[in-house]
Amino acid sequence: MHFVKLSLSLLIEYLKMRIRNRALLDKFVKKHADSAKAMQKFIDVVEEAEWQNLNDIKTDFNSVDYIANERYVFDIRGNKYRIIAIIIFIGGVFLIRFIGTHAEYDRIDAKQI
Repeated sequence: MHFVKLSLSLLIEYLKMRIRNRALLDKFVKKHADSAKAMQKFIDVVEEAEWQNLNDIKTDFNSVDYIANERYVFDIRGNKYRIIAIIIFIGGVFLIRFIGTHAEYDRIDAKQI
């Protein structure tokens, strides 16, 4: 029975999203101090999430959009900032590919970054 409990707790942790390259978020917040509160809320939600598809993400972030190539764009702090992440649902991988202002976002190719 102990093995079953341990396996179940490992499975639950495996399903939760893990933010890769989180240092990018920390660096961004240092540069854009006004994003700190919204960014922490974003991190808290992502790290507790057990998303399996886009509809699951939309329950937490209604404005999220699927771009292409497993990339999703998130609006932060009323769309002042944007995050592009590759999400691999199996394994709970949340890989940040871009974080920046809306103006910076407009200058990139979100499908390829």
